[in-house]
Amino acid sequence: MKALITGASSGMGRDMAYYLASLNYDLILVARRKNRLQEIKDNVKVNVKIIELDLSIEENVFKLYDKVKKDNIDMLINDAGFGLFGMFYKTDLNRELEMINVNVKAYHILTKLFLQDFVKKDSGYILNVCSSAGFMAGPRLNTYYATKNYITKLTMAINEELRQMKSNVVISALCPGPVSTEFNKVAKGKFAIKEANSKDVAKYAIDNLLKRKMLIVPTLRMKLTLFAMRFAPYRLQLIVAYHIQKRKSKDL
Repeated sequence: MKALITGASSGMGRDMAYYLASLNYDLILVARRKNRLQEIKDNVKVNVKIIELDLSIEENVFKLYDKVKKDNIDMLINDAGFGLFGMFYKTDLNRELEMINVNVKAYHILTKLFLQDFVKKDSGYILNVCSSAGFMAGPRLNTYYATKNYITKLTMAINEELRQMKSNVVISALCPGPVSTEFNKVAKGKFAIKEANSKDVAKYAIDNLLKRKMLIVPTLRMKLTLFAMRFAPYRLQLIVAYHIQKRKSKDL
């Protein structure tokens, strides 16, 4: 068995790589930081292929597929991505466009290309790392929430298409709340609520992907939160989200 993981240099991508290696999956690891990928390769006993690539460049996403399409991949994990805290009128437009390229376009392209291959052979797993943000609007983390809405809903729709086809291909959306990764550092902000352990979330995600779960929501707290949201008016959801994302800095 072989898995391709984007965003594999840190956080959940790295932890999923280690967990899959413990399950004897060979790995293809993709990220911009080659030294981080090499560290993983040096610490596992399975075959590891390293690809240093910036997926914010659309051409590179297609290059990635061309490089690995003959490698008989069984599992695709789209984990590359980042966020950006701040009021929408203040945040950097170029950084937001880069985020859309990574969080949306790269996921969309790789999901489609690998799904076509998986459907042909009637097997394969796709895990799109989404977020609980995929069910909400997110003041102060607005573009990130919007990108996660896109991928969450896309994944759910594809899942139903596959179910109606009676396909053996599996696609799942991982929708955690805050997780202890480098997200806050990159996004230039911090969450006000306790973060889940990345290794725990990675294991839970893979285990439930293999169980063919459509929506994978780690932690009871987040399950209850998403359930309660069904009954909350949109305005209340927005107020709560605004204050959850609010940083101590008055600049945001």
